Amino acid sequence: MKAVRIVSGTGVPLRRSDVDTDQIIPAEWLKRVERTGFEKGLFSTWRDDRDFVLNQEQYQGASILVAGPAFGVGSSREHAVWAILQAGFDAVIAPSFSDIFRNNCTKNGLVPVVLPEATVEAIWTAIEANPTTEIVVDVDRLTVEVPQAGIAESFPMDGPTQHRFLEGLDDIGITLGHADAIETYESNRPAWLT
Repeated sequence: MKAVRIVSGTGVPLRRSDVDTDQIIPAEWLKRVERTGFEKGLFSTWRDDRDFVLNQEQYQGASILVAGPAFGVGSSREHAVWAILQAGFDAVIAPSFSDIFRNNCTKNGLVPVVLPEATVEAIWTAIEANPTTEIVVDVDRLTVEVPQAGIAESFPMDGPTQHRFLEGLDDIGITLGHADAIETYESNRPAWLT
């Protein structure tokens, strides 16, 4: 996992709530053996509608998805996070996330940012008025800023998760951070347990 301190870029206003993981990446995409190529399946059912926000030219190249409440509900498929990341998004801003989806985000390097619904509405309005509006997610300071819209808001993130992002640690990296303690334990373990 790469270290994430600041995510800066434009946003996509996904004005939908209760977006479930089957909408993010439909089940037929779960048959893939590789862990790549999921960006093609991101919101694939909705993308059949040419007016769907991700099909609109002005939002191409955006790196921050701004969604409604209860984003990522449904099944626990990690593929949903992979699809969002592989489509070029580094953060998702929403008023709330499913716990499992949020956990999958933190283990794969996608920054889940919880902001009040009124702030999300203000960000939607700003990026719809001007798709080049810059959004800055600062994981170090735990703030979101949209200077053009006068938005500066803090967001919650527990210390261990923040550390994971700042240091670029996946679960294996976190475990390896305890290598000395593991080695000490293993060297002192009774032989009959090996």
